[in-house]
Amino acid sequence: MVTRIVRYAQIVDVLSKYGFGIGLEKIFPGRARFRLPQTGTKSDASTIYERIRLALEELGPTFVKFGQIMSTRTELLPPEMIEQLKKLQDHAKPIPFSEVMAVIEENCPDWQDCFCDIEETPVASASIGQVHRAYLKDGTKVALKVRRPRIDEIIETDLQILESMAERMEMVFPETRLYNPTGMVDDFAHQIVKELDFMHDARNADRMARNFRDVPGIKFPKIYWEFSTPHVLVMEFIEGVRIDDPEAMVQMGLDPHEIGVRGFHAYLKMIFEDGFFHGDPHPGNLFVTKEGDIVFLDFGVVGILRPEKRQNFINLLFALVNDDIELMIRSLEGFGIVIAEEDREGLRDDLYIMMHDFSGGGEGVSHFDFGLMVNELTDSMRRYRLKVPMNLMLLLKVFMMVLDIGLRLDPNFNFGTEVTPYLTKLADTNTLSAGYVKRASMTLLEAADAILDMPRNVNLMLRRLSTGTFKLEIVDTDLQKLQMALDRASDKVMIGLVVASLVIGSSLVLQSASFTLPKEVTWIAIGAFTAAVLTGFYAVYHVVFLKFRMER
Repeated sequence: MVTRIVRYAQIVDVLSKYGFGIGLEKIFPGRARFRLPQTGTKSDASTIYERIRLALEELGPTFVKFGQIMSTRTELLPPEMIEQLKKLQDHAKPIPFSEVMAVIEENCPDWQDCFCDIEETPVASASIGQVHRAYLKDGTKVALKVRRPRIDEIIETDLQILESMAERMEMVFPETRLYNPTGMVDDFAHQIVKELDFMHDARNADRMARNFRDVPGIKFPKIYWEFSTPHVLVMEFIEGVRIDDPEAMVQMGLDPHEIGVRGFHAYLKMIFEDGFFHGDPHPGNLFVTKEGDIVFLDFGVVGILRPEKRQNFINLLFALVNDDIELMIRSLEGFGIVIAEEDREGLRDDLYIMMHDFSGGGEGVSHFDFGLMVNELTDSMRRYRLKVPMNLMLLLKVFMMVLDIGLRLDPNFNFGTEVTPYLTKLADTNTLSAGYVKRASMTLLEAADAILDMPRNVNLMLRRLSTGTFKLEIVDTDLQKLQMALDRASDKVMIGLVVASLVIGSSLVLQSASFTLPKEVTWIAIGAFTAAVLTGFYAVYHVVFLKFRMER
């Protein structure tokens, strides 16, 4: 079991190797010894962003996954860093087959009654799981995905360290709060914990399969629920070629352009009709079979879009295609992005320039460059320090990746040409769709209820006013401050009265006594008089000093 202290030492060693030891020493002073990058290491010939990527790769699965998720935050991180993070590959050294069998036997004690053969050589090996080809008792070929032993312990330890580093970073370097490191780590932790549960993958795949059951040419692997557990996933084995291999498609007698368009429209359906989409469309997760079907794989990362958010994204795409600045700003605000009033005019100017530079200059959607527009849009978000929700950045990332695949299959593939007719049809359909009518009906019912309740509420308020039971509560920080100031003033007045009474009383005792006072009483009176005078001087000085400070 990897302890937290040992893992700290490993992380420190790797980060120091790539030249980040000084920063770590400021974040965790005195906790570990840091060494400088060794002469002749690959960090010597790399840029800082390349060294970040190399360090993440060497730190293991948690940090690779973290870098992959951060590659979607184009509105926060520099473009050069985003390019390096996109290169992170989720590959890992295969674990011995004996360890794989140990996991299978622990989770499927009667596996020999289910499988007639499990191949020792893995088909794929990633950071969380390893895939082997296997055969059921009836001869069906399946893919057997097995979770790596103790990976949950490693990830839990890494998450604790990441959280600690993020908190310390915000304390030591306050300027990093703009990037919200703790929020990034929280989002990542939520995501990777889901990926550790293979049943989560299975449910996502099953839901997408149901959504596309009537769509020809789009497939999802069948899940064998009776053999699957959170640590072992059994699903249909898919044979085909990667979707970014047009030459192989041509050899199979398929049309790469048609494949690209079909895959693009599948994503449009996922996002705008289902509100549930595959969140990691890199070419290794999309296969094309010899029958021409597009098959989706790996469902650990998915996006969810509620109906109102779908409409916001439709409006955003319409705004991009039609050069509508006001619609774009309303769409961004619909996603919860807060735009400061003083930044609105500057943002409008930036969006106006962006649209005229990258929308084709009035030459129509055939010249629309979605990739350049998204890059410029995220630059503007970063410039004005807008906090963008993860679901919007995941959407934009998915669109960019799908568009890139489409361009690989056909260099003439155009985003605007493909998306505009679909969005127009969708807008016409949604105008009187069941969901739209339902939301409109609910809004009308709520408004009617409020109107019907109004006389009763007015009568209740008048009754309370007439009986004296009406209560008005005002909570304001200025009133609280005023109350505290009055309390302090009354305390000072009370102290002043006590001091004055001591001065007057001591004077009367010393001067007006008709008999000789005991020596002790005289000294007590003199002491009280002296203390009162000194307290008075201090009070006057304190008031004058405070007034002088306030005037300055």
